[in-house]
Amino acid sequence: MPASPPPTFSFICGQDDFLVSRAGQRRFEELGGKGADEFSREVLSGFAANVDEVEAAVARFRESVQTLPMFGGRRIVWLKDVNFLSDTVTGKAETTLRLVEDLQQLLQSVDPAETAVLITAAPVDRRRSFPKWCEKNSSFELADGGEDGDTLAGVVAAEAQAVGAQFGPGAVELLLARIGANARLLVEEVHKLADHADGALIEESAVAALTPNAAQGDFFETADAFFSGDLQWTLAALRRHFFAGGDARPVLSALQNRNRILIQVRALVDAGDARVGPRGVDGLQKAAATYGPLFGDAVSEKSSFNVFTQNPWYVGKLAGSSPLPTLRRLIDNQREFVGAFEEIIRRPAEQEDVLRDMAVRCLTG
Repeated sequence: MPASPPPTFSFICGQDDFLVSRAGQRRFEELGGKGADEFSREVLSGFAANVDEVEAAVARFRESVQTLPMFGGRRIVWLKDVNFLSDTVTGKAETTLRLVEDLQQLLQSVDPAETAVLITAAPVDRRRSFPKWCEKNSSFELADGGEDGDTLAGVVAAEAQAVGAQFGPGAVELLLARIGANARLLVEEVHKLADHADGALIEESAVAALTPNAAQGDFFETADAFFSGDLQWTLAALRRHFFAGGDARPVLSALQNRNRILIQVRALVDAGDARVGPRGVDGLQKAAATYGPLFGDAVSEKSSFNVFTQNPWYVGKLAGSSPLPTLRRLIDNQREFVGAFEEIIRRPAEQEDVLRDMAVRCLTG
């Protein structure tokens, strides 16, 4: 059986533009080697907001790969930030699809001995023919942070290893819960936490103290204080929030979101379908198989209305960090939150007072 011909170009893709761009930079440096000068390297933007810009990007790329090097030797051309291979209006346009076919023919004609070509693209609809062709005919790399917690945890672990840092128990999970599926912020937080630890283990407490919550706009300190049942801590957290110029609405949203999750956990526990133990909520996965279909389309989107869409570690952390309130108390909380929202509409200049009174009623009632 004849051997497959060597790939004539490199193709790196994924759903996260930061991870793709970073992997592309590494490959670009590898292709250039130590002897490449600035005249042998060319970086072109493949970002296109409409079909006309797709046509312009492909035209620039064609001109570049067909240009002979000024001083001889091998050239390196990087078409970066390509975004017209995704499932968008621009990506699905007939003109774009035709231009992508032209791009494929152009790549087939490239002589790798004369021109090293690198293409980086994010996001990409890998169901289409061009990405499938690239996967078979290029030096292919999938640099994908995606939405999957295990994949993102791998990004965190790899970055920590690169800077010589280690995370303690629960620290990575809390970092993922607070940052969400934002690889750029995750990498920046790893560097910040590593600098703070200065060679020591990065503990969960350090993540809690230093990492802001960017995932859903949740205000961790106020919500943590409230659901721990500590009235003085709650009032102090509210004072700090309003002293910094904060608004009542995001605090109420954070409290409602967490309360909704706890209502569902409490209902599962009372029904005997789950149990809160030292490791969090046991039986949640089994309960998801029974009750998950009842949520319909909402099961695929992360929402506090559906406990089964939440990070299991995060749910266990919420339910196991303090005694789980009764279902009646949680429902009363939700009523108080609605009442407080209505009250701040009537008294917009007294938002802190409204939330302070609400906290006192909830935590002393």
